[in-house]
Amino acid sequence: MMATTWTRPWFWAFAAAALAFAATVVLTGVQGAGGLLVAALTFASFSVLVGLGQMAVITMGPGNVDLSIPAVMTLAGTLSLKLMGGAAGTELWGLLAALGIGLGAGVANYALIWLLRIPPIIATLSASFVFQSVAIWSNRGLRIKPPVSLAEFSTGSTLGVPNAAWIGLAAALVFWMLIERTAYGRRLSAIGQNARAARLAGVPVEGVRAATYVLSAVMAALAGFLLSCFSGGAALNMGAEYLLMSIAVVVIGGSSIAGGNSNVPGIWGAALFMFLIVSMLNSYGLGAGVRLILTGVIIVAIVVAASGRRLTP
Repeated sequence: MMATTWTRPWFWAFAAAALAFAATVVLTGVQGAGGLLVAALTFASFSVLVGLGQMAVITMGPGNVDLSIPAVMTLAGTLSLKLMGGAAGTELWGLLAALGIGLGAGVANYALIWLLRIPPIIATLSASFVFQSVAIWSNRGLRIKPPVSLAEFSTGSTLGVPNAAWIGLAAALVFWMLIERTAYGRRLSAIGQNARAARLAGVPVEGVRAATYVLSAVMAALAGFLLSCFSGGAALNMGAEYLLMSIAVVVIGGSSIAGGNSNVPGIWGAALFMFLIVSMLNSYGLGAGVRLILTGVIIVAIVVAASGRRLTP
């Protein structure tokens, strides 16, 4: 059983996260372990939400990546908070508005890909400029606070676990069932392994691609809504760090960057690791340049270990 476990790609992400946690606790003291764990679960949950959507896109194979995630997060957070205006009783409408924005953004992304026949990386990047511009226009420098109930929920805990983490765990479970137990998941993997063969086998390739880009945008919108409520307002740059983060957690989590294979549990392990490694390096008082170098080296080491590759001359 142990031999089987450590050969799984997701094992190395969780192992690295555990080592980073232990190293940070050793330096900062056991007293801060609880707070560090809560912070890791909270902030990792935002990375998990965007990472799950990006994972589905990347699973479709080379060339498929969603670069509009940060802009969709900002747009959904900005417009949903503006709609609610901080008033009680508007929480559900705000959530539905955010998800609707994600739905619209996903449709727009795929429309550019399908109608104009341009690569997804270009289509989603172009769309992100439009989404970000709309967010800037609608924001007008205002920072609208979320309703008190949403602020308290997003920063609160249930059974000692942050509510944001519960949402991330629920989303991961839904994605696991979607990819491992449904026709959509089988078709997604088939497209990633060989799109032409999947089309000849009768798989509705374009329908699956459309659904996947919409799914990615909806997850980004949900993350933006939750993050803006957690932060006490939507900032125009709040999604910036989640572009590379969404890709990093997919790769570190054990999903194949070449497509055809996804790994839902690894997304959580990678998200925890990404937060904890930065916390660990900050605790050791290293400069920003050194932190970036060491983070990159550690990420490469984990990816190599998880893929079982041998370094040969």
